[in-house]
Amino acid sequence: MKLGIIISSNDPETVWNAFRLGNFALTRGDAVRVFLLGKGVECEGLDTECFAVSAAMQELVAHGGSIDACGTCLKLRHAGAGEVCALSTMQDLYELTRDADRLLTF
Repeated sequence: MKLGIIISSNDPETVWNAFRLGNFALTRGDAVRVFLLGKGVECEGLDTECFAVSAAMQELVAHGGSIDACGTCLKLRHAGAGEVCALSTMQDLYELTRDADRLLTF
C-alpha cells in the first residue's frame, strides 16, 4: 500500500503519533510519503521530553519513507527545509494525494 500522510499540526504529540504510524507502516512493507504543510513545517523543532519528533522523522527516512516540506510555508516562517525534509511544492502535494492508496491528515 502507498500511504500518504499530511501533517499540518505543530502539536508535538500529534506529530509524533503521525510519524509513529508512518514508521509502523514501513515495517509492514508499505510505502510512506509525508508532506508537511502550514504549521507542520515546524516539525523538526518540536522535540519535548516525552515526544522525540525529530528522531521519529529520521527513522522514517532511514527506513525508506520520504518527507516533503511546503516551500511556501517554510518561506513564510523564514526557515529552510531541514535535515530530513525535501523542499517541495503544491505539485508534490498534488502527486502525493493522487498516488496514495490511503491518505491521512494530522
